[in-house]
Amino acid sequence: MTQLDIIIMAAGKGTRMKSRIPKVLQRLAGRPLLHHVLDQAASLQARRVVVVTGHGATEVEAACAGGAGLRAGFDLQCVRQEPQLGTGHAVQQAVPRLAGDGTVVVLSGDVPLTQAATLRALVEASGGERLALLTVGLPDPSGYGRIVRGAGGTVLRIVEHKDASEAERAIGEVYSGIMAVPARLLAAWLARLTNDNAQGEYYLTDVVAMAVADGVPVVAHRITDALQVAGVNSPVQLAELERAHQQRQAQALMEQGVRLADPARFDLRDDARGGRAQLVCGQDVEIDVGCIFTGRVEIGEGARIGAYCHIGNAVIGAGAVIHPFTHIDGEKAGASVGEGALVGPFARLRPGAQLGREVHVGNFVEIKNSQLADGAKANHLAYLGDATVGERVNYGAGSITANYDGANKHRTVIEADVHVGSNCVLVAPVTIGAGGTVGGGSTITKDTPPGALSVARGKQVSIAGWKRPARQAK
Repeated sequence: MTQLDIIIMAAGKGTRMKSRIPKVLQRLAGRPLLHHVLDQAASLQARRVVVVTGHGATEVEAACAGGAGLRAGFDLQCVRQEPQLGTGHAVQQAVPRLAGDGTVVVLSGDVPLTQAATLRALVEASGGERLALLTVGLPDPSGYGRIVRGAGGTVLRIVEHKDASEAERAIGEVYSGIMAVPARLLAAWLARLTNDNAQGEYYLTDVVAMAVADGVPVVAHRITDALQVAGVNSPVQLAELERAHQQRQAQALMEQGVRLADPARFDLRDDARGGRAQLVCGQDVEIDVGCIFTGRVEIGEGARIGAYCHIGNAVIGAGAVIHPFTHIDGEKAGASVGEGALVGPFARLRPGAQLGREVHVGNFVEIKNSQLADGAKANHLAYLGDATVGERVNYGAGSITANYDGANKHRTVIEADVHVGSNCVLVAPVTIGAGGTVGGGSTITKDTPPGALSVARGKQVSIAGWKRPARQAK
C-alpha cells in the first residue's frame, strides 16, 4: 500500500465564529475540531501530517504539540500560510515538507466527523494513480464547489459557487474539500495555479481541470451522509453539528440496549484534560434526561442514572442508583460506586472516591480520596476527605473530616460499625475505633478506643431569666 501523507488546512480566520479562539480550536464533544481531524489522520496510519496554520497560528500549533496522543504513529509538523491567499496557496506551503513517493490526503481542520472507512475508500479510489475527490449530494449546495461532469459521468472540473453559472449552481453534487492525490502530480499542478477568479485566490480545486488536461483520471467517491463532510463556520453550525454528533452517539447506545429517556438530551464528551469519551454500559442501564458523561465511564448492569447528572472517569456498579443532579468526576485518580449503592441527589464524588457495595451517600455529601466499605452511610450534608471508612459506618449529618492543616493532608480512619453523630469534626490524623460512637457536636483530635462513646464538647449551660439585647429606638 502506498505511503500516506496528510495535509490539514487550519489557517482560516473563522470571522463568523465571532470568537478570539481560532476556528479549528472550537470544541465539539469536548475536543477541539482540529483534534478530531488529527484522529482521522491516525486512523489512516499516515506517515506524516502537515498542519497549515495562519490565523491564531501560535495557539493552533501549541494545540498540535500539546494534544494527548496526537503525535502517536506519525510525524506531525506545522507550516504557516501568511498571508492567506486561498486553498491552493495553503497546500503550496505544505508540499515541500512531504516526500514525493506517496499519496497526499487533504483534510479540513473544521470538518471533524469524517469516518475512517470513508477516507480509506477515498484513498483506495485514488490507487496511487488517480485524483480522487470526496463528494456528497446536498439539497442546498449553496457556498460549495460544484462537481461538473461530462459524458459518461466523468469528472471534468470543480467550479466554486461564486464563479458558477446559473446552470452550474443547480448541480447538487458538491466537493467536500477532501481529496486524495499522488504527491508527484500534486506538486506539478500546484506550480501552475493562478488566481484568475472572482476571489483573486489560488484555488486548490483548479487541479481537477489540470488533471483532466493531463489525462490523469479524476474519480469521485460520493457519499450520502452529509454529516461526515459538514464544516463549522458559525456558532449556529457548531451547535447543530454537536447535536447531530450526540444524537448519533445516543443512537449507537440505544442499539446496544441502553435506555435513554430522551436521546436529544444526552451528551458524551472528552474530559477537560483530553481524556477520550467512552461510555460502556451493561444490560438494562437507564439514563434519564440531561446527563453529561466525560472521559471513560463504565455503568454496570441494571444501574440507573437520574436526571442532570454529570459523570466523568468513573465506574458505576451493577444495580447502583445515581439520583438526579449528582456530580461524579474521578479525573486521573478515578471514582467508583459499588453494586447496589445509592448516591445523591446533589452529591459530589471527587477523584479517589471509592464506594463499596450498598453504600448510601445522600444529598450535599462530598467525598474526596476516600474509601467507604460495604454498607457505610453518609446521608446528609457531610464531607469525607482522605478517609478510610469501615463497613456499616453511619456518618452523621453536618460532620466533616478536617484533613488539611494548611500545609499537608492527613488521613482519618473510621473503623467498622462506628456511629458518628451530627455536626462532628474529626481532626486528622485520627482513628475512630471499631464499634465506637462519637457524640453529636464533638471535635475529635485523638484516637478513640473500640466500642467507646467519645464526646468532646463544651458543657451545656442554661441561664434562667436571660434576656436578649433590645434594639435602641432612634
